[in-house]
Amino acid sequence: MTIASLAMVSAFVLFSVLQIDLANTVYNGVKQWITANFGWYYIAAVAVIFVFSVWVTFSKFGDVRLGKDTDRPEFNNFTWFAMLFSAAVGTGLMFWSIAEPLTYLQGNPFAEMAQVAPGTQEAAQIAMRITIFHWGFNAWSVYVLVGLILAYFAYRKGLPLTIRSALYPILGKRIYGPIGHAVDLLAIFSTLFGTATTLGLGVSQMNAGLNYLFGIEINSVNQLILIVVVGSVATFSAVSGLQKGIKLLSQWNVRISSILFLFFVIAGPTAYLFGAFFTNLGDYLANFVSMSLWVDPQPERQWQGWWTIFYWAWWLSWGPYVGIFIARISKGRTIRELMLGGIVSSTLGAFTWITIMGGTASFIELHGVGGLTDVVNENLTMVLYSTIEAINVHWLTWPMAALATLMIISWFVTSADSATLVICTILSMGDDHPPIRMRVVWGAGLGVVAGILLMAGGLQGLQAASIAAALPFSLVLIVMGYCLMKDLYTSTEYQASPSQDPAPKVNKFKPAPALSK
Repeated sequence: MTIASLAMVSAFVLFSVLQIDLANTVYNGVKQWITANFGWYYIAAVAVIFVFSVWVTFSKFGDVRLGKDTDRPEFNNFTWFAMLFSAAVGTGLMFWSIAEPLTYLQGNPFAEMAQVAPGTQEAAQIAMRITIFHWGFNAWSVYVLVGLILAYFAYRKGLPLTIRSALYPILGKRIYGPIGHAVDLLAIFSTLFGTATTLGLGVSQMNAGLNYLFGIEINSVNQLILIVVVGSVATFSAVSGLQKGIKLLSQWNVRISSILFLFFVIAGPTAYLFGAFFTNLGDYLANFVSMSLWVDPQPERQWQGWWTIFYWAWWLSWGPYVGIFIARISKGRTIRELMLGGIVSSTLGAFTWITIMGGTASFIELHGVGGLTDVVNENLTMVLYSTIEAINVHWLTWPMAALATLMIISWFVTSADSATLVICTILSMGDDHPPIRMRVVWGAGLGVVAGILLMAGGLQGLQAASIAAALPFSLVLIVMGYCLMKDLYTSTEYQASPSQDPAPKVNKFKPAPALSK
């Protein structure tokens, strides 16, 4: 398994570096073909995943504990949420919470259908609705459902904490054969290249922050240095394990982010943001169903492929990585606790983040000094710093910009160390504490892959390739959901007689057959 994964990684890296133009053509061609022919499928698949998530949350199986009935959560609610949020979306929100609504403010299909002119308050409201939709219930249902299924089969049924284990109800011991290996290799591919491309693309925002603060030149050499530094810190954090490195970094992320949010709320348009919180919440909930099922009837218009389908594919491609990490930190929780806590609290966290930062930027653009859409169009990486500057509290501008840069680095480190731990967990067949040497090798490998692809210019192509991996994984996830439902309905421990409570009283914990080597 380890040899196969190393061979797969080496082959894709070499192809992407030695044949840059061909690789980008192939990857982007596959991505465009999938978007053109399977856009409707992505919309339908994510909608079904959300409905299934709601069903399993409020079903009679909601009280089933992910582990033995005597198990209790390893982490308190705050720490659990901090680690989950840090691994999943923190890095993306640092980049897009301002840039995305400002992009939609300039035009989108929903505004066109409502006959709303770009650059108006009504257009800003629609822009916030779309942004929240892309980071809301649908996205989190993908992540958390994968986490639930894996935690159930790993901690309730005693199988390894890997993607293949979720297929045990239909494959049995064959999960340890070629099919299981292929599924786990797909998970490793999505995790490594998804994180590497995010790391490689994200250092551009770090470099922009250091340029703003200290005048450090924006170039590939400095970005390569940043990858080395961030990768080294992430590897050290992964070696330290969940209880030390990842746990402490995740808690730190939430706390320092709160300081920046307070700055935006207090120094920015305070009354506007409080009003926007409730307006955005009602607007999102009122339009959630129609947006979840909307497929653009005009195939020549590529907006949905550029945005919604891109996001749905990205969440699916990151499903194995984030799902395994969520499962790892959720042992001892019940199905209902995991699903409600993961989907609702995380959606509220993303919603609050977007409302505060995106709302402030929209207010400045419409009612303040303006100019932020010009920054977005010219350089996405600088719009966060331009927004902080436009709040116009001069003595706090530099400290808040420095804090924002520290946040970018910290969130990225947490994503990278979580990805390293997930890869090592898969390769060690679900070991909660994979060997330190393995963590060092794959932590370094993550940085090396990101650095090589950044220097070779192949990051965009690999991003397209990792998104293309979402198509086969979406099929795997549907089968995983069926396997979960099959096991819940066929396991005798969940069958209640008329005089019994439907919640399980005894956990018939059966370890999986030993893996033959």
